[in-house]
Amino acid sequence: MQIHINADKNIERNNGLDEHVETVVKAAVARFGEQITRVEVHLSDDNSHKSADGGNRCMLEARVTNYQPIAVTEHAATLHQAISGAAEKLKRAVDSALGRVHDKQLHKTAVIVDEEE
Repeated sequence: MQIHINADKNIERNNGLDEHVETVVKAAVARFGEQITRVEVHLSDDNSHKSADGGNRCMLEARVTNYQPIAVTEHAATLHQAISGAAEKLKRAVDSALGRVHDKQLHKTAVIVDEEE
């Protein structure tokens, strides 16, 4: 799985931040294995000029094999909280999407088996 990290001009990217993002994202979606080919990460600080909470944003977009991209966004007081929250949302969204695909495949198999009997 490839992870591409993008940040706006208000986020200071460094190796520590990149490693943190990769670790959190990989841990969140590891169980989906090869089904996720790439995750796009977009980090921004919408309130860089203010001290308001919730200005840090993390948007994750997962590219899933044979499925449309799945995107989630999280706003939080800190960038680390936004990254963790978005990763959890992504895990739930991918699990839900792939569960629906799996359920459809099971339904098709059950219909074929019933017709053969």
